[in-house]
Amino acid sequence: MNLSHLFDSSLIGRREKVALEFQGREFTFGDIEARSNRLAHALTARGVCTGDRLCVYLVNCVEMIDLYLACVKLGVIFVPINILYREREMAHILNDAEPCALITDAELAVSVPIWTPEALSAEAATMPDTRPAVVLGGDTPAGIIYTSGTTGTSKGAVLTHNNFAANAVNLLACWEIRDSDRFLLALPLFHVHGLGNGLHCWLASGCRMRLLERFEHQTAASVFLDFRPTLFFGVPTVYVRLLGLDPAAAKEIGGFMRLFVSGSAPLPAQVFDDFHALYGHRILERYGMSETIMNISNPYWGERRAGTIGFPLPGISAKLLSPTFEPVPQGETGEVYLKGPNIFAGYWRRPEATSDAFVDGWFRTGDLGTLSEDGYFTLCGRKSDLIISGGFNIYPREIEEFLQEHPAVAEAAVVARQDTMRGEVPVAYIALSETIELTELEALCREKLASFKVPREFFVVEKLPRNAMGKLQKNLLGQ
Repeated sequence: MNLSHLFDSSLIGRREKVALEFQGREFTFGDIEARSNRLAHALTARGVCTGDRLCVYLVNCVEMIDLYLACVKLGVIFVPINILYREREMAHILNDAEPCALITDAELAVSVPIWTPEALSAEAATMPDTRPAVVLGGDTPAGIIYTSGTTGTSKGAVLTHNNFAANAVNLLACWEIRDSDRFLLALPLFHVHGLGNGLHCWLASGCRMRLLERFEHQTAASVFLDFRPTLFFGVPTVYVRLLGLDPAAAKEIGGFMRLFVSGSAPLPAQVFDDFHALYGHRILERYGMSETIMNISNPYWGERRAGTIGFPLPGISAKLLSPTFEPVPQGETGEVYLKGPNIFAGYWRRPEATSDAFVDGWFRTGDLGTLSEDGYFTLCGRKSDLIISGGFNIYPREIEEFLQEHPAVAEAAVVARQDTMRGEVPVAYIALSETIELTELEALCREKLASFKVPREFFVVEKLPRNAMGKLQKNLLGQ
């Protein structure tokens, strides 16, 4: 089977049911099926074939859903790009994935053909609404999700139809997602959290979904109270924002909500407790990665323990190993290793990186964790200095290299600083070779880097701390 088969219980079996709300418009599952079929024919007419890559750089919209389903039905590999990225950051993805086109409504100077969603939609309107006759297996790649992972160079994690399908089936079963749910999705569809969890749980369950272009805390209360969802996926930053809602509104929202889920970054225990006090709900925290989608989850029934990520999902094995690959004693810290049907097929065109990511068939996550006596996993850091800010991965070396391109910057080091709203934010320490206004560096970063990568502060130091071997000692910065 492939993803189309999994979604057919909704796209065909619930054809007349309202599936989607977006910006005041409603679409049935039959509408979604027909729109994506027509678009698949339009892509085929443009020469797009099974195995081709199609990069998509769009904010949340119905057209992005159409494109994803068209790719699923054709066996085309969907490659979403973070909408906050600039041309500099996109260049590596476009060069690495070698897509047949980039679909966007933005004006960009890139090296691949640009197709606008408006033009594709106009062509699709003239196409038949029958499903294209393409035979695909479960091991067919469905998407490439680019992630910094634990190295500085962004790598494309290849996720198959089976990976996505296994993940969706697990979440529907373990979180009891049903066609009776009302699902509010504010996560970006370019992220594996919004795509691999949000979109797939909606299509596989047949529930009614309202898609937002983005989460806006100023309108959050009115959106919740108007749509009255039962299901919501968010990142810790969103839950911090929701703590600011009027207590009366929060109580009413808690009355009709069934499940709040948090992921993409650690949820502070204080936020967990404060949210429970305000909304009457214990947020379900889980653990996933771009390479694996979902791995471990707190239980739907049973204790959702603050600060932990819970138990491995069905069919997924997890263990903690020492640097010498030995099992660590209970309660001690080890690196998290995973095995299961959710684990990606490998890094796109990176056989060495793929080989390095596995030990005896187990995927090494780079995350450190502990295991309690009663089986709850807790994450306690990362082997690398990767920064996770509001659910987005930031690899410091990329920012450091960019800063060091400036003639006034002799050295640069970027480290994480704890932040109440975003979990972590980057800050930069720089040694100067000539005088420069720090506001100039900040402005340059804002022009060339995604907003979440811009250092929140710049500190000038005489020199960066290094050991006798010349290795940078980031742990000494700020002391």
